[in-house]
Amino acid sequence: MNLIATTTSTPVLVIAALLVTGCSSIGTTADPVTYDRMSCTELNSALGEKATEISQTAITRGKVANTSVPRWLLGVSRVKTAVANRETARIDRLKQQQDAIAAARARNCPKSAG
Repeated sequence: MNLIATTTSTPVLVIAALLVTGCSSIGTTADPVTYDRMSCTELNSALGEKATEISQTAITRGKVANTSVPRWLLGVSRVKTAVANRETARIDRLKQQQDAIAAARARNCPKSAG
């Protein structure tokens, strides 16, 4: 057991953890009709949450893309690319949701006099 733990590379463990934890975010979409039922405060909050999720996902994607892995570790570069591509797709979905929220806010909320 100690042999396995000491020979495993840290980037491999990071990538494996990202693969496992990232699967929970696949396929989550929201119905735009739901946004029309939300109050302006809820829409503003949801817009902020999406922006935070986009930022966090972009940071994760950057960390994965910049992870240095040894050349002798076969297949890790493909895994790294797959994880980065999955994160890019998630960012695209989050941006679509953010756009839908912004459109609902533009339709339903009066512009504040500021």
